[in-house]
Amino acid sequence: MSESIESLESRSPQKIFVTGASGCIGHYLVEQLLADTPHQLVLLVRNPAKLLFNWQDEPRIEVIQDDIRNIAAYADRLATVDTAILAATSWGGAPEIYDINVTGNHQLMALLHGDRCRQVLYFSTASILDSDNRPLAEAGEIGTDYIRSKYQCYLQLPELAIYPKITTVFPTLVFGGDKDKPYSHISAGIQDVTRWMGLIRFLKADGSFHFAHGRDIALVVSHLVDHPPGPQASRQVVIGNPALTLNRTVEEVCHYLGLRIFFRIPLSLWLADRIIDGFNIRMAEWDRFCLNYRHFVYNDPVHPEKLGLSPYCPTVADLMRISGVLPG
Repeated sequence: MSESIESLESRSPQKIFVTGASGCIGHYLVEQLLADTPHQLVLLVRNPAKLLFNWQDEPRIEVIQDDIRNIAAYADRLATVDTAILAATSWGGAPEIYDINVTGNHQLMALLHGDRCRQVLYFSTASILDSDNRPLAEAGEIGTDYIRSKYQCYLQLPELAIYPKITTVFPTLVFGGDKDKPYSHISAGIQDVTRWMGLIRFLKADGSFHFAHGRDIALVVSHLVDHPPGPQASRQVVIGNPALTLNRTVEEVCHYLGLRIFFRIPLSLWLADRIIDGFNIRMAEWDRFCLNYRHFVYNDPVHPEKLGLSPYCPTVADLMRISGVLPG
């Protein structure tokens, strides 16, 4: 009986406060929540013109035009929130990036009512974790402003009263975007990369990674809204498909494009360093660390299939197709 009551409560309409709705992942999140849940959405956006969907005619959406740095002005509203999804991020330089990614997020979470709010879904990035899903020291020491801000925000979460209800999601490499949604940074360049596959197919490199499409990230997060982690479950959720090696990825892309691989030249770190030095390529400390670290893989990544859901983009071939790359 208790399980059925809990299931019924999870489906009852919630008031969900969302930041970052104008971004790539944010668009998929709003679309998924409107399609699969009865919840009311309150979107905090700096520029509503960047919302590429018709929110004006959607009765379940309310838009607040403001900046997360002014979040204190909405303390009364935040006290009535059932779930908060914090996907807003700044990619710019200091001090704005820290004002938004660290201070703004912490101030918002501090204003949530501990008795009313069921869960906070805070978006970090898997780049700040090591292979055991623990904070990666180098992310805080030599990371870009974006990486360091995410690292600092995450480490400071235990200081918040709402901390026991925070579920931190760590997206891996994010793909996504179409005519109705902004493209992620990686998807924006995928067509250019495929043009170089005629050369790339003959190179071999050591490395591995996970990727996730924005729609699959939205599927996972929408599921977590109504099914928060249990008392004994981890509140860290790395979102990504099973790990791929760089070499396997190249093989799958070539198979999709109909390109044959006759031989492969190992691209060692020594050779990479010679190329970087020879062409006088400037690399930040974090970029060089990533080149040496190579394996950005994590324990127990979550993807839709793991939750019993139908994935949108589980394979490299699906990614090529969805991105508009023609096969053969």
